[in-house]
Amino acid sequence: MKRRPRRDDERPARKKNQLSALGIRTDGRNPVDYKDVQLLRQFLSDKGRIRSRRLTGLTPQQQRQVATAIRNAREMALLPYNSR
Repeated sequence: MKRRPRRDDERPARKKNQLSALGIRTDGRNPVDYKDVQLLRQFLSDKGRIRSRRLTGLTPQQQRQVATAIRNAREMALLPYNSR
C-alpha cells in the first residue's frame, strides 16, 4: 500500500520544551539541579528510564544536563534505578 505525502497542515505539532515551560533557565552557570526530584521524575518513564529528546522536546545541552542530574540523583538514592 502506497503512502500519500503529508500535507503541511498535517504536520505534527512540535514538542514544547518542558524546562522552558516551567520557567527553568539552563545555561552554563545554571545546570539542572539533581536535588529537584519532582522535576527529574517528569523526564523518567514508568519503568524508570530516561525519556528521549523526541519525547521531552529538550535541546541537546538540556538533555545532557537532565541525564546527568538523573544519574547523580540515582547515585544519591533520591531516585530509583528502576521502578519494580
